Amino acid sequence: MAAVITEDNVYCEAEVNGAPPADGQDQVQLPAPVGNIQGQVEEFLGPHPDYDEEEEERKYYRRKRLGVVKNVVGASCGGMIIYSVYMGLLQMQLILHYDETYREVKYGTLGLEDIDKKMLMGINVTPIVGLLYTPVLIRFLGTKWMMFLASGIYALFVSTNYWERYYTLVPSAVAIGIVIVPLWASLGNYITRMAQQYYEYVNYKDEHIQQQKKPPKGAFHSYIIIFQSVFYIVFHLSFVFAEFPMVLFLNHYLNDYKHTLYKVTQCGASGKGVIENLNKTVLLSLPRSLLLIEVESVLMGAAFLAMLIFLVLCGAAYRPTEEIDLRSIGWGNIFQLPFKHLRDYRLRLLCPFFIYSGFEVLFAVQGIILSYGVCAVGMEKLWLLVMVYGLSSSICSGLSLMLLRLPRPIILLVGAFMHFVLIIALMCWSPQPREPSYLPYLLVLIALWGLGTALNKTGLSTLLGMLYEDKERLDFVYTIYHWWQAIAIFIVYLWSALPMRAKLGLLLLALIVASFCYVQMERRLAKKIPFRLPRIPRPRHKVKGYRYLEEENSDESDTDLSDADADGKDEDERRLVEEDRNTDNDSQGSPGPERGGVRDRRKKHDNTAYEQAGEREDYVQHTRD
Repeated sequence: MAAVITEDNVYCEAEVNGAPPADGQDQVQLPAPVGNIQGQVEEFLGPHPDYDEEEEERKYYRRKRLGVVKNVVGASCGGMIIYSVYMGLLQMQLILHYDETYREVKYGTLGLEDIDKKMLMGINVTPIVGLLYTPVLIRFLGTKWMMFLASGIYALFVSTNYWERYYTLVPSAVAIGIVIVPLWASLGNYITRMAQQYYEYVNYKDEHIQQQKKPPKGAFHSYIIIFQSVFYIVFHLSFVFAEFPMVLFLNHYLNDYKHTLYKVTQCGASGKGVIENLNKTVLLSLPRSLLLIEVESVLMGAAFLAMLIFLVLCGAAYRPTEEIDLRSIGWGNIFQLPFKHLRDYRLRLLCPFFIYSGFEVLFAVQGIILSYGVCAVGMEKLWLLVMVYGLSSSICSGLSLMLLRLPRPIILLVGAFMHFVLIIALMCWSPQPREPSYLPYLLVLIALWGLGTALNKTGLSTLLGMLYEDKERLDFVYTIYHWWQAIAIFIVYLWSALPMRAKLGLLLLALIVASFCYVQMERRLAKKIPFRLPRIPRPRHKVKGYRYLEEENSDESDTDLSDADADGKDEDERRLVEEDRNTDNDSQGSPGPERGGVRDRRKKHDNTAYEQAGEREDYVQHTRD
């Protein structure tokens, strides 16, 4: 009996100490205590001992930054490809349709030349009304889907060239004119938005980022400069790739300059129109129809590739809730906002520069490349002139990175000065037709003009992003910019028959006015003159299927309930008035309280009310059951 008691004591002591008994015999393993089981469960469900929260957070935001870079490169490549296809096909189409023999043999009395005129009119005239519908389209579709839809319209234009008729070419050209302003407004806003997101992902540890407060002034500037430069470096390569159909296909069928320029007597400053008395037969032989179909099929594949890039590589610019908020402010407010933005003196004083930006890019093609270049060295060198212009613009777009170290006005004013000197030189120069020896001088001239174009385009887009960095959305600002550009392109389309010196005089006048207005804008900003900037209205959520419910108290009487509702409405109105006053103060450049706290409290209040309303509905349903 004593031995049994002693053995039990040994086991009890071993169990308490968590170790097996000391004897060497094989013993039966007893079940583990409950406390150890709980410890094992907590160890299994708890964080891994090697888990580093800070390192995982750093990796997460690094992936986010890489995603933003992917979006910027995708948008740049998509825009470059779609414009390469569009400009390359349009150039090839206009050259083929200009040839008299091609029209008669291929299409007889179809009237391709008249169709081309109406097609160009549709492309240039339709964007005039772009200010009326662009904000509505972006509101309805969103920034990313607007870019995707616009690339689809350009692909549609390519597809209509398989069957060249009035009812295919002209409607597709009008559709392109409709989406030009929305596409460019979406691209400009998308690149700037990516710069803002990249800043947030780089500085995710900062207090104002974590609390969703307003960032310090100038925080986004460096990223806006870099991303806009990358976009235009890639996009201006579209002038290079647009010449591939010309180099690889059409150039083999062109007559030499002695034939095409046989009747041309004046070029450059002394000329009139584009190229006066250009020979009506520019083709040495007619290309086979099957070969034309193969070239158009390659261009069609490139257009589909651009659509896929916008669809797959480009992420959303805004969160779904932000897109819903934009759609909840009403069609009327969306329609009015571009006009209200024009009350800001900064935009009003930049409008002449927007107009000049449209003038100079079309004059580079119609004036310098055709009236000076092709008129002197022949159409067989057209591809070289356009490629030099595109390469120069692409390389020189990187010069806008100097804004990281130099003052803001440098880029635009240097580009304007470069164009001023070139316009004066062009007024005094009239090259002789059929003189290939002018080719080196023309290449230098076009490369310098490309330098001015690069500084102009990149500088304007960067400037808008820097001026309106604290805006919730920049769709409306970029809509105004590209709408004025479209107006300028339409004016250039109208003056194409004027003498060259008259065109250069109008271009010089626009440049001087634009530079003067821009300097005035910078002076006003230096003096801290307040500007008026409209606030995007507060969302009014009235979507069917979603109800934003207020808290209810079933114990209070109807009179008390109505009084409480009235007091609540008065309090909400006072709060909104105070918020609007603070927003106006911020837009005038004066410091005001942060709006993030008010917005967060409103969201928290709405969420709490929504959850309480859901609980009440569940309770009522359970009682009925």
